[in-house]
Amino acid sequence: MDKLACLGILVGDFVARPVRQMPERGKLTLVDTCELHIGGCASNTGIVAKNLGTEVGVIGKIGDDAIGEFVMNTLKKAGIDVSKVRIEKGITTSGTAVLVFPDGERSFLHSFGANSRFSVNDIDFDYLKNFSIVHVAGIFLLPGFEGENLKELARKVKDMGKILSFDTAWDSTGRWLPIIEESIEYVDYFFTSIEEARMLSGQDHYQEMAKFFIDRGAKNICIKMGSEGSFVANRTEKKFFPALKVNTVDSTGAGDAYVAGFLTGLLKGYSLLKCGLLANTVGAMSVTAVGATSAMKDWESLVSFAKEHNVEIF
Repeated sequence: MDKLACLGILVGDFVARPVRQMPERGKLTLVDTCELHIGGCASNTGIVAKNLGTEVGVIGKIGDDAIGEFVMNTLKKAGIDVSKVRIEKGITTSGTAVLVFPDGERSFLHSFGANSRFSVNDIDFDYLKNFSIVHVAGIFLLPGFEGENLKELARKVKDMGKILSFDTAWDSTGRWLPIIEESIEYVDYFFTSIEEARMLSGQDHYQEMAKFFIDRGAKNICIKMGSEGSFVANRTEKKFFPALKVNTVDSTGAGDAYVAGFLTGLLKGYSLLKCGLLANTVGAMSVTAVGATSAMKDWESLVSFAKEHNVEIF
């Protein structure tokens, strides 16, 4: 039963790169490429984990439209179980316009779309019994999973004896901690970017951020720090992993790839620190191609990438 359930946001990403200059109102600026990619934390994490050899089921909601059809077909093509992806009429599939700047950094324009209709009532908890890990991806972009609703989900997952992980996202509403505060104590692995961790904790240093979440009951903390690297910690272990030196093409979805690497390591029985190193490497590899999931073809390609960068995991 070493399988991963990715529950959360499903998105179509329209990626424009490189954005050298933002257009003035009513005017046009040229970029080299515009591409449609699958996006969203649940999709990205699920596809990368699947490419690494993990059995994956994705749970979420899409609209009955062309982007939703693209998302569904892409997940199916990747070999992911989509039997619990709901299609809702009368609403568009969530979409993001991703503006990729010459250094690989991004800005986003996002529509909640069908993700705004996804709630605890859409989840088949009997289905979740088939998985070892239940990963809730993109919490702050899921209005149906806030406060008591998120706590209900977390409690039910833990009552089934499953490993529970959370990944946040940027909270454009500005509410932050109150949305997840009562659920943190149920979380086995809490993933967040350093920017999100700063907003949630009010702390400025990643070690203090980690302590903030551990003090509130989270068992293990993984802080994604982009070009600086990453940090993992629990009550007895902690380690900073510097970023690998790679040619950054597009950092879209790098955090999701990091999570996929870490959770794959867990399913392989790796230690916390070995999972952290694997995740750091997967995240680095993901930025070497356009789109959130394009770089990670299979486990063998990751092994080759790690060897090229003198990373000893395997």
